[in-house]
Amino acid sequence: MGVMALKDALTENVLKIAKTAGDAIMDIYRKDVAVYEKQDTSPLTEADLAAHNIIVEGLKSLSDLPILSEESADISWNERQQWQRYWLVDPLDGTKEFIKKNGEFTVNIALIDNGKPVMGVVYAPALEKSYIGIVGEGAWSESKGEMTPIKARKHQPGDTWKVVGSRSHQSPEIQKLLAELDGETELVAMGSSLKLCLVAEGQAHLYPRLGPTSEWDTGAAHAVALAAGANVTVLDPQAPLASDAQPLTYNQEESVLNPYFLVSA
Repeated sequence: MGVMALKDALTENVLKIAKTAGDAIMDIYRKDVAVYEKQDTSPLTEADLAAHNIIVEGLKSLSDLPILSEESADISWNERQQWQRYWLVDPLDGTKEFIKKNGEFTVNIALIDNGKPVMGVVYAPALEKSYIGIVGEGAWSESKGEMTPIKARKHQPGDTWKVVGSRSHQSPEIQKLLAELDGETELVAMGSSLKLCLVAEGQAHLYPRLGPTSEWDTGAAHAVALAAGANVTVLDPQAPLASDAQPLTYNQEESVLNPYFLVSA
């Protein structure tokens, strides 16, 4: 079953755009870093801007919706607050992963409608894997042209809690959250927006984020998570697993920084 199985021309075109941007990133990723020593630019900067330009040009050919990208984020709140629907883009998420060359970086394109992500594409070019989510229709992972439906998997009694986290030391707040869970816990390490996708595809039960992120870091994978049946809610470190937590939303205020959040199956 190929990409056409999405039965959604817009999403299919967005996936193509993400892959084209990913190809440009990989061209730079594979270069010898020594090539850059006498230049002002870095491989990371060049890859980011190349992907940004490809994505913006591609999205403008699909619609006249406004675009908020990490690389063109200097748009006034007066203008942004008028937006009902817009594209939210991170051309290259996972800068540490890009520099470390561990492959866990992504191209992220989301469609936001009245503060909610309704469609998202996450493409990991070094892994040659995509995640696609259309809220209300479903979520898929795609590799080598094969599309596989994915679904978040709820924790069952007796199961080890699989919790997505940082490869580095866990904060006291995370330790406190883990202590609330009934049973054994296992840390699942992953970079970039792929963290949310792990919950979406049932490889983890929770992803608590108690560190800074921007809206473009999460929008696309948030759509994938929602489409796969997961929840993405605002997380209060004083009451980490509150049942009345509010959904994470977008473009609701001048700041583009996210609050702390929890992705849960």
